[in-house]
Amino acid sequence: MKKAQYRRILLKISGEALTGEGEYGIDPLVIGQIAQEIKEVKNLGVEVAVVIGGGNIFRGIAASSKGMERASADYVGMLATIMNGIALQDALEKIGVHTRVQTAIEMRQIAEPYIRRRAIRHLEKGRVVIFAGGTGNPYFSTDTAASLRAMETGAEVILKATKVEGVYNADPLTNEKARKYDQLTYLDVLKKQLKVMDATAISLCMDHHIPIIVFSLKKKGNVKKVVLGEKIGTKVGG
Repeated sequence: MKKAQYRRILLKISGEALTGEGEYGIDPLVIGQIAQEIKEVKNLGVEVAVVIGGGNIFRGIAASSKGMERASADYVGMLATIMNGIALQDALEKIGVHTRVQTAIEMRQIAEPYIRRRAIRHLEKGRVVIFAGGTGNPYFSTDTAASLRAMETGAEVILKATKVEGVYNADPLTNEKARKYDQLTYLDVLKKQLKVMDATAISLCMDHHIPIIVFSLKKKGNVKKVVLGEKIGTKVGG
């Protein structure tokens, strides 16, 4: 039997991945499937942290481009990530996976405040920790939050789950000639302005040598395949 390649991972899930075939909201079937994939990875003995986006409910940048004040728009986006985090926690606990949601913005009635040492302790005890609320600051994306939390908790890799198979030189959803990259350096991503993560997130990963693997969440079992070291998606590293 294959062994897991990582001891502790950070899984970054975009909010859009939760919509399924719809444009907005949370598809219970999709979130149930994601929970099942996380459980399979946990059963390999891997410690799992999750950062979840909020684009399925609200996008701060889109709202600010239409006249909403940017900081206010970003705070609304952070609240959307907390809604997604609680929904994912519910789906995980229904299948017997002990889960904690920690938020960068305090709301004690529904989640713990983010405390680094407590988060690490939860991971060591085998709980899945969902980091919601981004970094708690406007102007920073959930990609940056993922890089930051990965560094703070000692994750060995960031697994970025998206709607496409990896990183392409053009949008594969609109351009059938788009070519997928199997491997990229951090500098390639920055120079070519590839939409892997924003520049702040990539720079943080580069400075602290945290590899990023971008892959599709649409194919069942992909999270487990990546953790077992199968070559799917695109790997970004040194």
